[in-house]
Amino acid sequence: MIDEQRNPWTTLSSEEVYQNPWIKVREDQVLNPNGGEGIYGVVSFKNKAIAVIPVDDEGYTYLVGQYRYALNEYSWEVPMGGGLIEHDILDSAKRELQEETGFTAEKWTNIARLHTSNSVTDEEGFVFLAQELKAGETAFEETEELHIRRVSFEEAVRMVMDNEITDAISVAGILKAAILLQQDK
Repeated sequence: MIDEQRNPWTTLSSEEVYQNPWIKVREDQVLNPNGGEGIYGVVSFKNKAIAVIPVDDEGYTYLVGQYRYALNEYSWEVPMGGGLIEHDILDSAKRELQEETGFTAEKWTNIARLHTSNSVTDEEGFVFLAQELKAGETAFEETEELHIRRVSFEEAVRMVMDNEITDAISVAGILKAAILLQQDK
């Protein structure tokens, strides 16, 4: 029987090797589960990843497009950003939706908790479904040059399936929302 609570890794030492306003990187000297010595690098985020799937009364959703520096390519995604660890995740989701699309929503549902790349980071993400939308003004951050695209939910799913949307949180959120929305019909 597997003991899911027992950590088979032993940390011998830990050193922070880099930090900026968004992340910390540490290098741990470890004993792996078989007793061998090695290193393990961990990226710790200073924010939670917060994503929103906005769905209007006609069943359309809104994607944001932007050039992603780390990938060196353009990316279509759901509205998302960072929410400070100590802040309420719903408040962060409401802020992100308004900043990136201008929308506010009357109905909010937390549909997912996920880890973005759990072999190298402790980042925790949350996905919200936002419904009963009301239009307003965007408030892009200095680092954002976003384009907003209204698509049917079926089109968003097609974009995921055709690898036109590759962001992990967007993929998971869109597919989970598609199932939940289908169950509500």
